[in-house]
Amino acid sequence: MGTDAFQEVPLIDITRPITKFNYLVLDVEDIPRTVKEAFLLATSGRPGPVLIDIPRDIQKELVVPNWNKPIMLPGNASRLPKLPEKAHLEEIVRLISVSKRPVVYAGGGCMNCSEELRRFVGLTGIPVASTLMGLGIFACTDDLSLHMLGMHGTIQANYAVDRSDLLLAFGVRFDDRVTGKVEAFARNATIVHIDIDPAEIGKNKKPHLSICTDVKLALEGINTILEKNAAKQPTAENKRGKGTKFNDNVSAWIEEIDEQKEKYPASYKTFGEAIPPQYAIQLLDELTNGNAIICTGVGQHQMWAAQYYKHKNPRHWLSSSGLGAMGFGLPAAMGAALAKPDAIVVDIDGDGSFMMNIQELATIRVENLPVKIMLLNNQHLGMVYQYEYEYGDGDSLHSYMGNPSNQAQVFPDMLMFAEACNITAARVTKKAELREAIEKMLKTPGPYLLDVMVPHQAQVLQLIPDGGTFKDAIKGAQ
Repeated sequence: MGTDAFQEVPLIDITRPITKFNYLVLDVEDIPRTVKEAFLLATSGRPGPVLIDIPRDIQKELVVPNWNKPIMLPGNASRLPKLPEKAHLEEIVRLISVSKRPVVYAGGGCMNCSEELRRFVGLTGIPVASTLMGLGIFACTDDLSLHMLGMHGTIQANYAVDRSDLLLAFGVRFDDRVTGKVEAFARNATIVHIDIDPAEIGKNKKPHLSICTDVKLALEGINTILEKNAAKQPTAENKRGKGTKFNDNVSAWIEEIDEQKEKYPASYKTFGEAIPPQYAIQLLDELTNGNAIICTGVGQHQMWAAQYYKHKNPRHWLSSSGLGAMGFGLPAAMGAALAKPDAIVVDIDGDGSFMMNIQELATIRVENLPVKIMLLNNQHLGMVYQYEYEYGDGDSLHSYMGNPSNQAQVFPDMLMFAEACNITAARVTKKAELREAIEKMLKTPGPYLLDVMVPHQAQVLQLIPDGGTFKDAIKGAQ
């Protein structure tokens, strides 16, 4: 084999960092300053993890800490978000005023400006499509919410982006799970991209106008301009009767989108008395009034929780999203319960993901954390099975998690894991018994595991195939 053959092999980029910054502390006196710097770096600009490595010999040293040591980050100021230029904000307002089919594409970068985004929508009447990371930033129950867009997003969200003439991309990265075939994504739209990370602007989709800044600062500036303009035109009102002031052309656009909502509502197949997993999430949403903190692992249950729980508030949806970390749900729920002890915290999990960190049931019991676990148990690695069925002619290879010698048996028996950790648990198998079972879970003090047996034939729909476009969407049951 010649040297040219080796050059054809793609290399893994091992220099790509996992953390935003790393520290190795070699002087015990540096610990107070290092910790202050680490928190500043982690929370400024685009948030990210910072690692502080303190060797064992440094940990054993005695010291009287000096908390007044100044931080030493001379280059950090240049990386902090700049105030957006007023001329750029005025140009965005101008684009809004002449647009007939505008859409907001809101992502996790809007997490700290939910109030400003909601004010912006109130002033403009522009509908909002959210990424998986952006769920809850704009309430899914609002009339102008298109819910989630992308691969498993709603028909109305993907339709609106496909038809839009102005796409306001706030705090997003044009991930391939959102765009699909990137060149076809929002192909007729003028794209405005506002993001705090300069590396994301133009990386996947070239915008017509971009601003590298904190979305919160940009929205505050845009809202100020809109409010001044509205004050000059007090009679221009929204045809939907909400009293907001915006271009009248948008009213016809909203009606067009509403037709899509009515034509393609979220729907799913039923299986007799068996419990559809989507129905279980709808019931949970109803019984918690959409106010629970929802955590998930990775897989079908994650997508169903995104689709069928009507997220109302920012930071009430905890999912590993693009990292795809199976087992994320249970430890995330533990953290949420510690941070918000009075909140209802529910880990909506799948049996595959749940098994990844099932040992944390012991921690939950020791700490007496009031975590509720609603396990959608289909005895399969559900998303793997769905893709095998969809793209592999129905051939399944090791995606079944049950006992092959006795398929009538629930295996592994999750109730026995709960019993071993002294956690209250129950199993429900029939749709008619589900409401009462969820009510009991929510009312029972302390941790609780509800093992909801669901059919493995249930699929996550709608679905835009990898590399496809909105026109390739596989719709849900009608």
